Amino acid sequence: MSQPRERLPLSEIDSVRRVVLCYPALPRHIEQLETTLAELKADPNCQLNHDVEVVDAGQERIDELLPTADIFIGHAKVPVDWDRVLAAGRLGWIQSSAAGLDHCLVPGVIANPNIMVSSASGLFAPQVAEQTFALLFGILRRIGLFERARPKREFIRLPTDDLRGKTIGIVGLGGNGRAIAAKLAPWDVRLIATDYYPEDCPTEVETLWPAERVNDLFAASDIVILTLPLNASTRKWIGAEQIAAMKPGGYLINVARGQVLDEEALIDALQSGHLAGAGVDVTYTEPLPEDSPLWDDPNVLITPHVGAQSARRVDDSNDLACVNLRRYFHGETIINRVDKTLGFPHPNDSHAAWVQSRS
Repeated sequence: MSQPRERLPLSEIDSVRRVVLCYPALPRHIEQLETTLAELKADPNCQLNHDVEVVDAGQERIDELLPTADIFIGHAKVPVDWDRVLAAGRLGWIQSSAAGLDHCLVPGVIANPNIMVSSASGLFAPQVAEQTFALLFGILRRIGLFERARPKREFIRLPTDDLRGKTIGIVGLGGNGRAIAAKLAPWDVRLIATDYYPEDCPTEVETLWPAERVNDLFAASDIVILTLPLNASTRKWIGAEQIAAMKPGGYLINVARGQVLDEEALIDALQSGHLAGAGVDVTYTEPLPEDSPLWDDPNVLITPHVGAQSARRVDDSNDLACVNLRRYFHGETIINRVDKTLGFPHPNDSHAAWVQSRS
């Protein structure tokens, strides 16, 4: 378990001169950040005694400006020359505006003890849970097949499946996994899960196993929902062996990262009929290549990595950044500080734990 940091050394505070942004910040979001930094400068309990510049780089200029950042807030969706960033020696903290960190957890960042990383893990859990429900009911009720018939004006009646009575396995019981479990609980289903930290099992989850028992989870589940983080250990971690362990006619939903799943194994299981359907908000390569068989499978629902989208996403991201700036400059443990070798925070440092502590 991580411990609260001591008050930041003056040398570290004095080195922070520029915050670089890379997310769709509006003028009011930048003003909120600047106001937060000004209040910190005026706070006698905070050792920040100089102005900090906020620069909105956007995707267009992030590669150019990131080497000038002391703090980076955002998510670079374009290639960044991390060698230049690391050689500059300025960057001390990355506050990702996404839960996944594959955009910034490059080997040099992982190895550098002077760069701290925090994520938006759990911040978008409500909308990820809603997206999961959209995919789940869509494949159970065969919406994809009926939608394909609609342009042809074909009124086809085929059997559909029920959620009631199913055993649902959740792989990865972090913020998103827990939100999904909470929303599924009233639906007369049995919930089981695995997690890297198999502790603090929610009341709605019958069994919480350690991550290495993922095969047992697949064998016991009618539906498997992937919500695990992507890191070096979980890339293609879910494959033919796990899918084969499921009962014939099962369903797989991926709202995690596309690369945690062996996509060829998924396609094989769908084409053989071993899986009755799949719902994917993420794919191994994004955008999904035009020649992927997943496009043509009527038992597959595909959404273009929009699970965390929300009208409030930028507001929520900015609010978290402001809270963490206050904690950072007061020498407190920041919310969602990640273990860089794992790519996710300890549960005690998570956004969910912070929310619970305030309730």
